[in-house]
Amino acid sequence: MAGEVAHRVAVVGGGPGGLYAAALLKRLDPARRVTVFERNAPEDTFGFGVVLSDETLGGIEEADPVVHAALRERFVRWDTIDVVHRGRTLTSGGHGFAALGRRALLSVLHARCRELGVDLRFRTQAPPAGELATAHDLVVAADGLHSPTREAGREAFRPHLTAHRCRYIWLAADVAFTAFRFEIAETPHGVMQLHGYPYAPDRSTVIVEMREEVWRAAGFAGLDEAASARRCARIFADALGGRPLRGNASRWTRFRTVVNEHWHHGRTVLLGDAAHTAHFSIGSGTKLAVEDALALAACLREQPGVPEALAAYEAERRPVVQSVQRAARASLEWFEDLARYVHQPPRQFAFNLLTRSRRVTHGNLRLRDARFTAAVAGEAGVPPDTPPMFTPFTLGGVHLRNRVVVSPMDLYVARDGVPGDFHLVHLGARALGGAGLVMTEMVCVSPEGRITPGCTGLWNDAQEKGWRRVTDFVRAQSPTTAVGVQLGHAGRKGSTRVMWEGIDQPLAEGNWPLVAPSALPYLDGVSQRPRELTRAELTRLRGQFAAAARRAVRAGFDVLELHCAHGYLLSSFLSPLTNRRTDAYGGDLTARLRFPLEVFEAVREEWPAARALTVRISATDWAPGGTTPEDALGIAAAFRDHGADAIDVSTGQVVPYERPDHGRSYQTPYADRVRNTLGVPVIAVGALSSWDDVNSLVLAGRADLCALARPHLYDPHWTLHAAAEQGYSGPGAPWPAPYRAGSRTPPTGRTDAPRPRLAL
Repeated sequence: MAGEVAHRVAVVGGGPGGLYAAALLKRLDPARRVTVFERNAPEDTFGFGVVLSDETLGGIEEADPVVHAALRERFVRWDTIDVVHRGRTLTSGGHGFAALGRRALLSVLHARCRELGVDLRFRTQAPPAGELATAHDLVVAADGLHSPTREAGREAFRPHLTAHRCRYIWLAADVAFTAFRFEIAETPHGVMQLHGYPYAPDRSTVIVEMREEVWRAAGFAGLDEAASARRCARIFADALGGRPLRGNASRWTRFRTVVNEHWHHGRTVLLGDAAHTAHFSIGSGTKLAVEDALALAACLREQPGVPEALAAYEAERRPVVQSVQRAARASLEWFEDLARYVHQPPRQFAFNLLTRSRRVTHGNLRLRDARFTAAVAGEAGVPPDTPPMFTPFTLGGVHLRNRVVVSPMDLYVARDGVPGDFHLVHLGARALGGAGLVMTEMVCVSPEGRITPGCTGLWNDAQEKGWRRVTDFVRAQSPTTAVGVQLGHAGRKGSTRVMWEGIDQPLAEGNWPLVAPSALPYLDGVSQRPRELTRAELTRLRGQFAAAARRAVRAGFDVLELHCAHGYLLSSFLSPLTNRRTDAYGGDLTARLRFPLEVFEAVREEWPAARALTVRISATDWAPGGTTPEDALGIAAAFRDHGADAIDVSTGQVVPYERPDHGRSYQTPYADRVRNTLGVPVIAVGALSSWDDVNSLVLAGRADLCALARPHLYDPHWTLHAAAEQGYSGPGAPWPAPYRAGSRTPPTGRTDAPRPRLAL
């Protein structure tokens, strides 16, 4: 029967997560015997303040009103964030935080556990989980980041720990900040940052963080806790009003992200930091542990047995935690690369910081603090009442009316490489749909360069005429829309079936020979083995790209993008995983770049200077030994220096064994890195699905243009609808004359009608 499980429970670790789990389990079943093993004394703790979200507090109130009432009496609340940079303080309101001291939190949980009859054993080292499991129905391992339980069960839990690039130290000040405070110090040794927040009427947590190399250059490696606190207090004296900082067994450390392939094994389950960690910059550690405890207790009540409950707990919590960890990783990396952004104008810098995790967006901030968001937009030159996505941009010599790009999408419906009616309707509809730039699919430079028999080309007159038909339609019906062509060659990924018949699978018949930098098949044992290109063939390929570029000029395209991504031919030269050549076109990055740059030069000679020339790259292969972030910067810089007007920054699809870190806008940090390191315009791609994403990226200065694919398959008029939903009707999103009557969101029926008054 559901709820009649885990009569004897051992909790390893007396932190907030373990204590709260113990209290809930005992409250739900008073007959349950719950024992908490904590090796430290009750008053021992590390760190100072704990921040909890309103969402988490709501869960606590629902699960145990007694705990919630006790916490509420001790909370310090505030709703503003201060960003202090180069002598200016930018304040954003409407955020809503609640914090209290860690000792106060533990005291509340200790009292609740004792009241409910939990057996609290302090100064007691827990027996190994395997031993506990012989005498208990359930062992909850809440024993922290360095969990002995997890380490003893490595074979079962399969943990992965990643150490990051910053050093940080937890300190405290006897002053209460009036806001969540981020302060930036640009020192002779490098950039340092302070994260601070109040946790009592007269006290604040202060975390000081900096890159490892800055930490060493500043001499912190040789300082003890007291000396480190004094040094940090001098660096951030303005924030502290000259007050000192103090520690609590504080030491400099590097943050470690913990991920476990499995959270439970037998009767043992991991909870909180033992199972997962997320960077402190999004205030998530205690929050996640408390939410874990809630979910575990609920699953034990709902499921018929411990195995089912632990499986349900992990299934419920894992996707939530993964989402938080993605946001935390984005935040962590933003602070690791803080030096990249210090040049930004003050308000843009503050907006960039606030939206760093991609969870807080332009739309969120407009709701929380419309005045702050309007000030950021005004500083950036965004006209009043204009969403950032509808500001114009000049790409090379081409004026774009807004920042939205219809990303290249292979359609696989051409015959003999000739674009037909489907292409006319597809691209024409999206040009009418409001995007500033509409891109073709990858257009192949030769019959052998196609991915599938359904791919388009630009190697003959019929194809050129077909593309001219498309550009003529756009010129006539949507004259302020730019049209771009993406030129490429499939390389070793060619001669395959169309996507819906088996992606990357070779043709059943009619295959053509493949070429590549090296004789490496894409799918071992499945794909055709390509022939390694000779010098003479490289020369011929350059000519094919140049000829296709000449045809693209005559076909009337405004923008040409050279496809050097996704494992196609030019991409295969760039990646060390696919280029094993020993001649001048293989080896180090300079050599691997040689042929793609030769092709770019050949195309540039044919392409008018008044039009725009861009390059798409894969900024990571998502595979060991592949393209690194430093390689990506080198590749982007080389194309920039050879005259590229923008870099279209994508990732992956180079090798089949890649392991992408999927998530909302997961590729945009790579575009951000290129733009803010090299100063070159970038096009961001990768799981962008909302106009809020576009507004956020543009206003934060992480991207100049945003390319969206699937949203434009779902809705050809995505951009116009984004304008209507934001109440915008300016020049950045003109509705075609025949469509103007539909430029308002249509009513949905009785549900949105005015409601009658039914009560006094």
